[in-house]
Amino acid sequence: MNAFGLAEFDDAAVENGNNLFKTPCIFFKGVVQVNQLPPGDRLEVAFAGRSNVGKSSLLNALVGQKNLARTSNEPGRTRELNYFRLSDDLYIVDMPGYGYARASKSLILGWTNLIYDYLKGRPSLRRVFLLIDSRHGLKNTDMEIIALMDESAVSYQVVFTKTDKIQAGSLDKLIKDTAEFLKKHPAAFPGILATSSRKKTGMDELKASIATLI
Repeated sequence: MNAFGLAEFDDAAVENGNNLFKTPCIFFKGVVQVNQLPPGDRLEVAFAGRSNVGKSSLLNALVGQKNLARTSNEPGRTRELNYFRLSDDLYIVDMPGYGYARASKSLILGWTNLIYDYLKGRPSLRRVFLLIDSRHGLKNTDMEIIALMDESAVSYQVVFTKTDKIQAGSLDKLIKDTAEFLKKHPAAFPGILATSSRKKTGMDELKASIATLI
């Protein structure tokens, strides 16, 4: 971790991450209720974030596939836990976006309950990568998820998205301030990741962070 709080990895860790993601990533199943979750026979990492944070674009950039995760101009299109199988050892889980959706209140409540139930009771879940739009920083809805993961002792790591859209100095300050904030949160993994799906920056570090969990 550097002086600002940004995660850093040596060449060996980066190589391990890139090797892991040479394996094709394929869709496995969609889950709308916790009783539909697959057996916990392999590790899982999950990606969470506000509905307009750029989660689908990041996942596609991460695995090097254009249409693995469906992108849309309408926030809130992911409405289930989407499981992707990366290897015999790992699932990648795309969680429903929170904070916005053009849907009925009952449907939004169902998604919210699914997120909460999943985060509170999945032993095979090794880490949640919490995506935050670097232009806006942490919002109240992010704080709610952070509080839940702290309470449930679910390890999470902050990943800033869309970092190509803010100035370098502003990004450094954002990383430093957020790293200080996270020191007070027991389940937060130290070391923030900064990414841009459009420019493919930060992907090596994100891959390396995932590979360290296996």
